[in-house]
Amino acid sequence: MRKAKPKKRVILPDPVYGDVKVSKFVNHLMYDGKKNISYEIFYKALNLVGEKMKDQEKSALEIWKAALDKVTPQVEVKSRRIGGATFQVPTEIRPDRKESVSMKNMINYARKRGGKTMADKLAAEIMDAYNEQGGAYKRKEDMHRMAEANRAFAHFRF
Repeated sequence: MRKAKPKKRVILPDPVYGDVKVSKFVNHLMYDGKKNISYEIFYKALNLVGEKMKDQEKSALEIWKAALDKVTPQVEVKSRRIGGATFQVPTEIRPDRKESVSMKNMINYARKRGGKTMADKLAAEIMDAYNEQGGAYKRKEDMHRMAEANRAFAHFRF
């Protein structure tokens, strides 16, 4: 590599829970630099999750973290060109990328959902992911299925 690696930016913890993971999620949720709005959406969604899942002994934040873990993929397929043919090579995902992919999937599938507000949609997606349902969980299952189907090409890993 010719250029030096860019420095990792330090992400500050969020104001309510004091959690860096929440800040990263809010950063993914944010549009056009409107961070306050995305914080409002996230906290409203967690409140809705807390109200709807009172019977759980976990807090809304723990439910969200568990849901995020359940939609986190372990492997993905990358296209690799070898001798004129393109193979889908299964590779393990780096831990920071795992977190990022799971957050993006949850947010994207929440946006595609039907519902009144984004907070409602996000709350519904969090609860579905916690119960191992919903679009984000299906996406993770599909990624794993693709990797399993292309396991024969694992020796092309680089």
